Amino acid sequence: MALTPSTMLELGTLLPPFRLPDPHGKMVASDDFADSPALLVAFICNHCPYVKHLHRGLAQFAEDYQGSGLAMVAINANDVSSYPDDSPAKMAEEIEEVGYVFPYLYDESQEVAKSYRAACTPEFYLFDADRRLVYRGQFDDSRPESGRPVTGVDLRSAVDAVLAGRPVEPDQKPSIGCNIKWKPGNEPDYA
Repeated sequence: MALTPSTMLELGTLLPPFRLPDPHGKMVASDDFADSPALLVAFICNHCPYVKHLHRGLAQFAEDYQGSGLAMVAINANDVSSYPDDSPAKMAEEIEEVGYVFPYLYDESQEVAKSYRAACTPEFYLFDADRRLVYRGQFDDSRPESGRPVTGVDLRSAVDAVLAGRPVEPDQKPSIGCNIKWKPGNEPDYA
């Protein structure tokens, strides 16, 4: 397991569009959320211990913000030929087991992950109503075996600010987790 930090995509970046399938083949696109005042894009997977550490907290976070105006999707970009636990079939099991109430999408080509300069799982990108990046980084400062509770405080603070029409605190901490499992020969130049 390679401990990898977020690349910290530049704040103000325009939302890189996506159109990806969920585990059942239903296509979900960034345009589907055009009316939402905020859009959260999370890069996660099933097998990463850093994602497993917070996946129930992430599910609760999504439930807490249902009806608030926040739209949310998660994307798995891992190479499933090398990491079969991240396959779409296993993603469907994860949705059911953890109780995700947001679309969990599969980026087989890994091109969407590259367009976000995604580097690790978990990694979070929050866009405002103009689809400009206002937050990127960690869920909170809890890590496996840290003894700190999973609260999502960093991400919650950013979402609350966007939904209230306030600026997001620009001092943001990178997420840390497992590196995205790139297909051989498909590694991005920033990895």
